[in-house]
Amino acid sequence: MNKENMKKGINRYLKVKYGVTVDDAKEYEIFNALSLTVLEDIVDDWKNTSESYNSGRSANYFSAEYLMGRALGNNLMNLGLYDDAKDVLSELNIDINKIEEIEEDAGLGNGGLGRLAACFMESAATIDVPLNGYGIRYNNGLFNQNIEGGFQTESEDNWLKYGDPWSVRKEREAQIVEFSDMKVRAIPYDTPIIGYGTKNINTLRLWKCEPIKEFDFVLFNEQKYDKAVSLKNRAEDISRVLYPNDSNDQGKILRLRQQYFLVSASLKDIIRKHKQKFGTDFENISVNNFVQLNDTHPTLAIPEFIRLLVDEEGVNFKDALEYAKTFFGYTNHTILAEALEKWNIKLIKKLFPRILEIVKDIDKELIKELKEKHYTKEEINEFRIIFDRQMRMANLAIFVSKAVNGVAKLHTDILKDSELNNWYKLYPQKFQNKTNGITPRRWLRLCNPELSSFITKLLGTEEWVKNLDLLKELKKFEDDDKVLEELMNIKLQKKTQLAEHIKNEEGVELDPNSIFDIQIKRLHEYKRQLLNAMYILDLYYRIKENPDMDIPKTSFIFGAKAFPGYVRAKSIVKFINEIAELVNNDEDINGKIKVVFVHNYRVSYAQRLFPAADLSKQISTAGKEASGTGNMKFMLNATPTFGTYDGANIEIVNEAGEENNYIFGLRVEDIDKIKEEYDSTTYYKKDKNIKRVLDTLIDGTFNDGGSGDFEDLYNSLLEEGDQYYLLADFKSFKETQDRVFEDYKDKKKWAKKCFANLYSAGVFSSDRTIKEYCDEIWNIKKTSIK
Repeated sequence: MNKENMKKGINRYLKVKYGVTVDDAKEYEIFNALSLTVLEDIVDDWKNTSESYNSGRSANYFSAEYLMGRALGNNLMNLGLYDDAKDVLSELNIDINKIEEIEEDAGLGNGGLGRLAACFMESAATIDVPLNGYGIRYNNGLFNQNIEGGFQTESEDNWLKYGDPWSVRKEREAQIVEFSDMKVRAIPYDTPIIGYGTKNINTLRLWKCEPIKEFDFVLFNEQKYDKAVSLKNRAEDISRVLYPNDSNDQGKILRLRQQYFLVSASLKDIIRKHKQKFGTDFENISVNNFVQLNDTHPTLAIPEFIRLLVDEEGVNFKDALEYAKTFFGYTNHTILAEALEKWNIKLIKKLFPRILEIVKDIDKELIKELKEKHYTKEEINEFRIIFDRQMRMANLAIFVSKAVNGVAKLHTDILKDSELNNWYKLYPQKFQNKTNGITPRRWLRLCNPELSSFITKLLGTEEWVKNLDLLKELKKFEDDDKVLEELMNIKLQKKTQLAEHIKNEEGVELDPNSIFDIQIKRLHEYKRQLLNAMYILDLYYRIKENPDMDIPKTSFIFGAKAFPGYVRAKSIVKFINEIAELVNNDEDINGKIKVVFVHNYRVSYAQRLFPAADLSKQISTAGKEASGTGNMKFMLNATPTFGTYDGANIEIVNEAGEENNYIFGLRVEDIDKIKEEYDSTTYYKKDKNIKRVLDTLIDGTFNDGGSGDFEDLYNSLLEEGDQYYLLADFKSFKETQDRVFEDYKDKKKWAKKCFANLYSAGVFSSDRTIKEYCDEIWNIKKTSIK
């Protein structure tokens, strides 16, 4: 598309959709008009890609969430149209940055699992892999987070308030999903996933839940207005909010409805396409299709697939089960018991009794197989899918799936050696590792154009954007003073940009010449934001005692959302903000350290934070973080990792060298040795600094609004045994941070650490991860359209 056609398209859509000219248009109207112009230009390639994929074997990614971020800038960049769009808008006296800023982050995901799904979809399109995404089109995302009086508050995430120009409603391909008490319509909305430098356009299909009937006319006519629309509201609730609070049975039932709605509609869609090609021959359904289950959320797909084949297509149960065993793969994202879903069977029976019957039959097949292999009753109980009135979703996924993969080497080793060791002994051939990755397009090329241009200049090519392994060729510049100086000038530029944004958004002034020490991720106890906060408070007290303490000026930046029902996580948010209030307003500290908790952390905020970081805090308890991908985004933007020997931190250190990163604390094997005798109170009694910090939770230093939340944090560390080993790792944390401060003073030494992380980051491209899935699990070939 040339600039003239782009300009004509913008004017046309403004006129047709809004009845305005460019001079009168609001920013969101211009955003929509430009987006629709680009969508119109790619629609033929999109159609050709879908037809090409449908003629061969394709993979299907089932995920409860896709944390996509903003679409416009990324799509323009991938299509090679960003500069043209910037020029066209400039000719119309419009700033492209303002148009990008008006776009809401799509409310379709929350954390690393959802962002991984988004990276995978973009990588598959970029490398011409036939991968279809299936999810739910939530009307509202998780929530918008505000900080009021230091507390997290939540409001609805109305991401669709300006519309969604990047999705196409496909009414003709709607499906009916049935629960025991209601039927609903699943309406597909297709979003193009535009790859970088390719004509292939992949598809993310998101289902919106709508009622069969808009309202009951008879009831409405009888003036029973609420009853007349009750079924409509119940249907729309299913796709209303991402991860509704499930602290009671009503919330759990809604979660189950969501999961079944997603998988039933998606499988019916796959079967519909299969029947168009092969009729009712289902023997080869797994020859042409594969479904990857992204964690346990979509595991109901397994019994639903069998139900559809048995009840609606006349396949016998044993054949259907065998087909399923080559049709599904399962990705495990965590060893945390709370995330390995177990559902009370009374809820399953209430919503879909036939699914319960099928799972019982699957369970019988599993028991039969184990008995034939001479397992004892006690051993079999560990494997069973239905046991103790619960349906164990991970067991169901492992038994039926063709392959089971972890997402980092350590994580997969832990699954094989301990957490899923019984399954690994039974099916060693099923277990694989697929270390996570990130797309270099969004997480470097788009969010850090300054560094991207510098890399291109050094390498003499932009090929690295599609082949991140080329970053290794930068190593030859590692002792070039001019290159290192330029790298740090770019870092300062990104820090200055972030500081300005934080001042506008949070009202806190940061010095771009200070260390930007950043911890951004979902808020959970095992991720140990509390340990970081404790360290900062201890540092504050040490500076008060020794105002001449020789450390570089440091800005500690946090960003995280705590789930609304997760009281302890919300307490940590409040504690961090209380520390920020104390530190930032103490004149004695003289700005030597500052603390800021950025509100409503999301992809678009992350795109500012990752490029500006001097230090990447990845401090989860060893063995608890399956992988992490935030650590990779920091690394790709030339940032050393400060972290535990956990998840993908291990692989980062293996690539970039431990000398260029900062590993601290207990390792998995250390925890295994001490966990039986671990007594957190000994640290409290022996270390006056730990005692001083923890006492602030109960001595009135900080105000938790009378909630008792800070006392609960105190008790979690001392009365409940400190299950995430914060106190055991506190001393090592301090010593390692002291090394950071010392190393940072040597500008060249620090620059070399940053540069080493940059040129070592190539292996963490999600392009590499997708290729591994294709070759080792999905058996999918590259399919390029002309």
